[in-house]
Amino acid sequence: MPSPLTAEQVREYHDAGSVLAKGFFDAAEIDLLRRAAKEDHELDRRSFGRADGEGGVVRLSLWNHPGDGVYGMFARCARLVRSCEALLGGEVYHYHSKMILKDAKVGGAWAWHQDYGYWYQNGVLEPLLTSVFIAVDPCTRANGCLQVVTNSHHCGRITHVLTGDQAGADRERVAEVLKRPERFPLVYVEMDPGDALFFHPNLLHRSDQNTSDHPRWAMICCYNAARNDPYKDSHHPRYTPLKVVPDAAIREVGVKRFADSGDVAWLEDQRDSSAKSLLDRE
Repeated sequence: MPSPLTAEQVREYHDAGSVLAKGFFDAAEIDLLRRAAKEDHELDRRSFGRADGEGGVVRLSLWNHPGDGVYGMFARCARLVRSCEALLGGEVYHYHSKMILKDAKVGGAWAWHQDYGYWYQNGVLEPLLTSVFIAVDPCTRANGCLQVVTNSHHCGRITHVLTGDQAGADRERVAEVLKRPERFPLVYVEMDPGDALFFHPNLLHRSDQNTSDHPRWAMICCYNAARNDPYKDSHHPRYTPLKVVPDAAIREVGVKRFADSGDVAWLEDQRDSSAKSLLDRE
């Protein structure tokens, strides 16, 4: 049975800015998530696009509160929550989750960015957050896997500006970081379904367009430290106690209603101001 992150993995996360947990979810668990996502008409209906500035569009569905369906059981399962608590040093709450729907041939790119480059605008005072990228499909260089710049979280928050509909990190500064591969190695994070990449909110990351014949869907769960409660309201929630469930809840709920997302608090395109708010502020 997969287990939470080890102390060694936690150290790697803080040193390098990310840690890849192979097989964090087993084949049966990830199959339920895949079936739920691919057959969920509501998730598809609630999806919206972000132009990537390169002629492509990234499609995603976004929600704040995890609910009691399959998506919620993944985000609330003890294995994942306890790992995030170990990374952030205390109680966490669910900041939001999203499904990235990078379809074959048409899935767009993501510009270089830091998640805290977005979330800083939301009244979050410290980068005491973490994101968990869960591979639903195989993630390869051909279908636009995640790229990360190791150690780049040590650069601190970088100014973000709009590129297409996406907020991207200052290109000049990113270019200078990439000129120093001995300090900041660029890594293509190829993943199998069920693998989970935990990464720091100041880690520079991006992905290419999907020009392959294979989809690259992934769910990303984001958590904030309870002690890092935002000082103002935004489109993502302030501290909300997280009801942790046993890992077995994934299978138990999944078997009953694997494609029922009716209890998910969807976040509509017009309310997702992470990128758009920068247009007025930068």
